[in-house]
Amino acid sequence: MTNDDSSRTSVAEPSAQASPAKRAAVAVGVTIAATAGAMLVLGDAAYLWVKAVHVIAIISWMAGMLYLPRLFIYHCEAGVGSPQSETFKVMERRLLQIIINPAMIVSWVLGLWLAWSAGYFSDGWFHAKLALALALSGVHGYFSASVRAFAEDRNSKTARHWRIMNEVPTLLMIGIVILVIVKPF
Repeated sequence: MTNDDSSRTSVAEPSAQASPAKRAAVAVGVTIAATAGAMLVLGDAAYLWVKAVHVIAIISWMAGMLYLPRLFIYHCEAGVGSPQSETFKVMERRLLQIIINPAMIVSWVLGLWLAWSAGYFSDGWFHAKLALALALSGVHGYFSASVRAFAEDRNSKTARHWRIMNEVPTLLMIGIVILVIVKPF
């Protein structure tokens, strides 16, 4: 067998495969399309199905938001250029692109539809909840920028900083859950 023959039988080049970001975008599109289809087919009965998908997206978003700063803590302890550091870069990027970003998008799209459908935009508790959700999205943006900083070996934050930041999504989540369940005002 010649070298030309062996190259024809090899697996496709990695560049020919869809990137994790593209696969995540397709997954978000499919989720939103399936949810829209359920709305059209089920009518008013779709509300509970949309709510279920929204809760699943929120759980996924929060899981990632709680895990990513933990990865940052470990990444701070790994030497720049070390095999561990390079592994953390891959883990952080994939977590952000494949889980956190798509889950946030689905959470926002479905959450806004649910709020509109239920008429919550005029409720005080919803305004407070929306403010906390926007704050959580801001933290998400900060974490996204931090993934880029770690990828470029220019993180300037300490492990202690990331331990503190690890608690911020939890505090925001507690406030959001209380507002949604109790509706205190």
